[in-house]
Amino acid sequence: SLGKPRWAMSVTMIFGSMIAGATSEGGAAVAFPVMTLALGIAPPVARDFSFMIQSVGMVAAAFTILCMRVAVEWYSLIYVTVGGIIGIIVGLEEVAPKLPPAYSKMYFVVIWSSFAVGLFMLNRNHDRVVYSAIPKFDEGIIWKAPGFLGRYIYINWKREALFAFGILGGVFSAIAGSGIDICSFSALTLLFRVSEKVATPTSVVLMAINTSIGFAYRQLAMGGVEEDAWGFLLVCAPIVVIGAPLGSFLGSHFHRLTLAGIIYVIDAAQLAGALYVVRPWTNHKTNTPLHLSITSLVMFVGGMVFFRILAALGMKLMSKIEAETEEGKALEEDNIELGGLGKNTSDVFNEASVKTVMVLPD
Repeated sequence: SLGKPRWAMSVTMIFGSMIAGATSEGGAAVAFPVMTLALGIAPPVARDFSFMIQSVGMVAAAFTILCMRVAVEWYSLIYVTVGGIIGIIVGLEEVAPKLPPAYSKMYFVVIWSSFAVGLFMLNRNHDRVVYSAIPKFDEGIIWKAPGFLGRYIYINWKREALFAFGILGGVFSAIAGSGIDICSFSALTLLFRVSEKVATPTSVVLMAINTSIGFAYRQLAMGGVEEDAWGFLLVCAPIVVIGAPLGSFLGSHFHRLTLAGIIYVIDAAQLAGALYVVRPWTNHKTNTPLHLSITSLVMFVGGMVFFRILAALGMKLMSKIEAETEEGKALEEDNIELGGLGKNTSDVFNEASVKTVMVLPD
């Protein structure tokens, strides 16, 4: 990274910080591809810088979101964070060190490009039903047994799903500095049909927590972050501490489809940039172009299939909830009608009784 223009990252993070605050794409979604693809900076440096700069910008954005009382999904915040702690530690120790630079670059963009395709397919139905929180979370319990102190041990598939997405997102964050935010966003929007207006600020707060943990673990448990990352942090921190909160403020006024549209554009640009710079089908950046090309294609197609299945499960879950809601309304209306009929029948009977008494001879 020696000799790389730090001012270029300052300009980049003007836009990157606002995108990070306004969408589910963290600052690393802009910083990592620009640093690795455009500037040729090593992925470990870009990853560490992403942790560091998001620890400033995303935390400031999260503070703004909470102070403005913007709606967030609290179940997701709790359980995805717990899973993310495990995922990011495992990813930093076991996964990221084994990935060559070209693989880190390509895998990062193909996974999130496949998510953008899945979200686009879902949003073709502009009138789809969305929720402000995970619907009927407590009804996800599929097993329960007596525990200690009068409490129960139980398995809630919705909680376990959030935990699993947290682990997966933590591993992605360990590779590229970002990932848990978009994993949470995909689970909330595709599976649980939570509105992008709620899923976006939730992902920002999640990324603020996760990236701070990643930064702390790299600095305290792994011998410190890459030295070059500090220089980039110094020139970008004053920018993101303003840009990210401003992005959160503006994003809170956007329509959910506008937020989704921004994600489409960002992910498409990342994929195009990666294909242009890495050229995975050549020896330009790797000695194993065939393997890189095939695995990237498999991950892209596999990601689209996975997110499509996730959306289908979400549709099935939503249909079940809607059916139960309609059934509940129908039962309530029947009870009201039956109650009114009972009252009218009683009145008629009483009136008939009075008339009968009145016509009886003395």
